[in-house]
Amino acid sequence: MSHLITTVAELEALYGEINQGSLLKETDRVIPEYRAFIEAAPFAALATRGPEGLDCSPRGDGPGFVRVQDEKTLLLPDRRGNNRIDSLRNIVRDPGVALLFLIPGIGETLRVNGRAAISVDPDLLEGFSVDGRAPKSVIMITVEAVYFQCARAILRSQLWNPDRHVARDSLPSAGQMLAALTKNQLGGETYDMALPERQRTTLY
Repeated sequence: MSHLITTVAELEALYGEINQGSLLKETDRVIPEYRAFIEAAPFAALATRGPEGLDCSPRGDGPGFVRVQDEKTLLLPDRRGNNRIDSLRNIVRDPGVALLFLIPGIGETLRVNGRAAISVDPDLLEGFSVDGRAPKSVIMITVEAVYFQCARAILRSQLWNPDRHVARDSLPSAGQMLAALTKNQLGGETYDMALPERQRTTLY
């Protein structure tokens, strides 16, 4: 236990001075340079918190699927999923959220912190329709902080290096994981065989 850091003072002493650029890159609004990143991103991780704890949910669609309504407002459609609605449950009870945007081939990521609300405005939903299918809700995020993250994590992980891609069959399949967790009541080979078509037809 003597090796644990337990105070902010100890933490700051360990890491030293903050790089000035790390402070200057943060703003409370979406500047044009940050907007370009959001509009190019096909993927974001959405972090929320609630009475049961934390949640981090993957979100993805075509580039720019998170829309910049104005410099203080982002719009995120809630596409079809498993109906656990963990993120939405949390937002209803605690509006604090965080987003991490990733762009294939780009080392820098973009981080957004803010407060969210859930809208079911018919016109807003219709504006996010794909193939005639509108999302059930749109998450409206009021931006409080935006800043880019340097490329070190992406470079260390070699995330975009195709030579480092992992073969899907080298890891347990969705059906295998589900079967293990349910003692073979759900999942298995039949589940895996039907999954690609089910996902294709239920994207929106």
